[in-house]
Amino acid sequence: MRQFVVIGHEAPTTPDFPLDDLPGVAGRLDVLCRCVNAALFLSHGIREDVRLRLVLGDTFTLRMEGEKVRGLHPDERSTAARIRSALERSDEAIGRQSVETSPGIYLTRQGVEPTLRDAAEEGTLVQLHEDGEPIAESDPPADPVFVLSDHRDFTAEEAILLDELGARRVRLGPRALHADHAITVVQNYLDTDGFERY
Repeated sequence: MRQFVVIGHEAPTTPDFPLDDLPGVAGRLDVLCRCVNAALFLSHGIREDVRLRLVLGDTFTLRMEGEKVRGLHPDERSTAARIRSALERSDEAIGRQSVETSPGIYLTRQGVEPTLRDAAEEGTLVQLHEDGEPIAESDPPADPVFVLSDHRDFTAEEAILLDELGARRVRLGPRALHADHAITVVQNYLDTDGFERY
């Protein structure tokens, strides 16, 4: 199992956002939708060995299970519509109890800290950060959980929490990448056993 956690600092937490302005009124939801595509989609298929968590505004977490998700399409608008539909059922997410809003997609009323703590219990946290060690110089962990920020840097509190949870900090190359591009590079890193097997 490979996992990704994407922190959406400005992501909407209510369903009243328009689908025709994802970069603006919807709080850069376009970035998160592209991350969904990079994490879950192959050409003509879904990566069944992926779990993706999107933290929405430190209020909700949307979890997508590759082996169970159905009817998801690789375009930003329909992915955003799926997120909006999930938020329409936010009243059903009580405490840490999640609600399955569509096949393989679950909404939980929890923000960054509980989401990262849950993820840390399931695998090795790996923070993708431009100041980290080169990823090519280390072997892939058995159960990696890659943690990314959206278009904004990690907050000081998030960085402290990741350190507390023992997250490794790695970089993917000499230049900072968009979050969805970073996920694509990580997928190739894992697919090739650390760029060793093609």
